[in-house]
Amino acid sequence: MCVSRALALLAVAATLAGCVTTAKPVRKGPDPMHVAMYGPHPEERFPLPAMDISRVNPKYFRQQVAYRTMEPAGTIVIDTQNRFLYLVQGDGMAMRYGIGVGKAGLEFEGAARIGRKAEWPRWTPTPSMIKREPERNLKWANGMEPGLTNPLGPRALYLYKDGKDTLFRIHGTSEPWSIGKAVSSGCIRLFNQDIIDLYGRVPSGTRVVVLQHQTPADEATPVAAASDFVPPAAI
Repeated sequence: MCVSRALALLAVAATLAGCVTTAKPVRKGPDPMHVAMYGPHPEERFPLPAMDISRVNPKYFRQQVAYRTMEPAGTIVIDTQNRFLYLVQGDGMAMRYGIGVGKAGLEFEGAARIGRKAEWPRWTPTPSMIKREPERNLKWANGMEPGLTNPLGPRALYLYKDGKDTLFRIHGTSEPWSIGKAVSSGCIRLFNQDIIDLYGRVPSGTRVVVLQHQTPADEATPVAAASDFVPPAAI
C-alpha cells in the first residue's frame, strides 16, 4: 500500500517537472520616457531625427536633481570636470544636462552672461581650431551653413563678459557619442534635443558660471521627469 502510494507520488512529481520551463531573462530596452525625450523634432527648420540612446550612460540624460548651490534660480552652472550643466531652479533643485567638453570649454572659468542666442547657427572655426585640425576645419574657414551636420547643432548660446564675446558657446552636437567626454574641439556641447530644451528655458542675459576644478560629484538622485518641470518665473 505504502509502496504504491510512493510510486504514485513520484509519477505526479515527474509529470509536474516536465511542465516546468526555464525562462530566458528578458532584455530590458531603453526607458520609454527617455525614448520620447530624445525623439524626433520634425517641426524644426532641419527636421531632427530621433537620437539613438541605446549606448548612452543614463546619468547623462536630462533630469531634475537635488543640487546645492548659492546661485539664484535661473542661473546656469557648468561643471566641466564632472560633465554636467545645471539650470538652477531654486529650493535645492536643478535641471541637469550631460555635456561634452571641448578644448575651448576648458579655457574659460568664472561668470559671464548669455549675450546672444541663435537657432540653427552658422559655424566658423577659430584660427586655433584650424591650426590644430587643418584637414577637418580649413575648408570651413569662411563658415559652415546651418544643418544637421553643423558642429553647433540646432541651437547655440553665446557667452559675453563685460560686453565682449568670450568665444565660449553652449551648443548642440552632430556627435552625440561625445557627451560625457573631453573632445578635441568646441566648447560645451549638449545632445541636440537637450540644447533645444535649454534654449527654450533661458533668455538672453542669463548668468552662466563655469567651474573648472570641481571635485568628483556624487551621483544625484533623479527627482522628476524633465517633461514635468515648469520653468521658474525668473526665467
